[in-house]
Amino acid sequence: MEITLKEIAELVGGEIHGNGELSIAGINSLDDAGPEELSFFADRRYRDALRKTRAGALLISGHDPSFEGVQVVVPNPELAYARVASLFAPPLNRYPGISPDAVVHEESLIGKDVSIFPMVYVGRGVEIGDGTTIFPGVYVGEGVKIGRETIVYPNVTILRDCLIGNHVILHSGTVIGSDGFGFVRDGSSAVKIPQTGIVQIDDHVEIGANNCIDRAALGKTWIKEGTKTDNLVQIAHNVMIGEGTIVVAQAGISGSCRIGRGVVMGGQVGTADHIEIGDMAMIAPQSGVVKSISPGEVVSGTPAISHRLNLRITRVIPRLPEMNKRLRDLEKRIEKIEQGLKKEGG
Repeated sequence: MEITLKEIAELVGGEIHGNGELSIAGINSLDDAGPEELSFFADRRYRDALRKTRAGALLISGHDPSFEGVQVVVPNPELAYARVASLFAPPLNRYPGISPDAVVHEESLIGKDVSIFPMVYVGRGVEIGDGTTIFPGVYVGEGVKIGRETIVYPNVTILRDCLIGNHVILHSGTVIGSDGFGFVRDGSSAVKIPQTGIVQIDDHVEIGANNCIDRAALGKTWIKEGTKTDNLVQIAHNVMIGEGTIVVAQAGISGSCRIGRGVVMGGQVGTADHIEIGDMAMIAPQSGVVKSISPGEVVSGTPAISHRLNLRITRVIPRLPEMNKRLRDLEKRIEKIEQGLKKEGG
């Protein structure tokens, strides 16, 4: 596939500096792009790569005379890159129809242009919307509903009665609807609480590889529209995650937490249960959140506190041994002064 820079500029709302008729055959990094490829520059840390690049054209936020190729000036080069990259992305590999080597219950309802690969299991009462693709090794339990144009990659497990929206992407190895971790102590024994709720995943959600999303004890675990999770994320029972939230790898969200809209949770964040995280809050990587966070708040550390305060504390930590030594010296000096005053008074 080839496309002219003029067409690309129209797609991303950019202004061309140079030959708009130049044909582009692909998109690549600054280091690897060739003369027929487009790259992007959005971070000043890569200025050395910009000087050395062989790219024929560049997506950039402002014209840079150090780059001799064609420049497409856009407000947000990373966003423009994402839109252009979709033009060159390889098409999804789909099985033509329903494989005879899949097990599809006769009481399931399969929409138009659905692709079901070999070795898929579709249970009783399942509904699958038009244009959805289900790869090998997927288990779809009874009563599950999957919307339109959704992609379920290999070895995903969707257990009974869970609801998956339209244009959802579920990456390999993810389990949706496993039992929530609910037990009551009876002396030294743990008695299981039946987990009778469901998981609901709304439209345009993308779930990374090897996520575990537990069904609710009662009601639903709910991931709202446009949320994206990275690989290896744990979402416990009865959690609710608001629209457009980002959850990065190895984060763990404990039961019954309420996460607002547009929240960003860094890698390896862990939360206590039953807390609320307000809209647009940001949580730095490896933070331990033990109490609720206000909307728009930026926190870090364990326990998580204001990021600015945590930075001040972190700067002090390397100086603690020196400060401790000075404190001990001061204590000794004060002790000598006090002893001298006692002698004079005696």
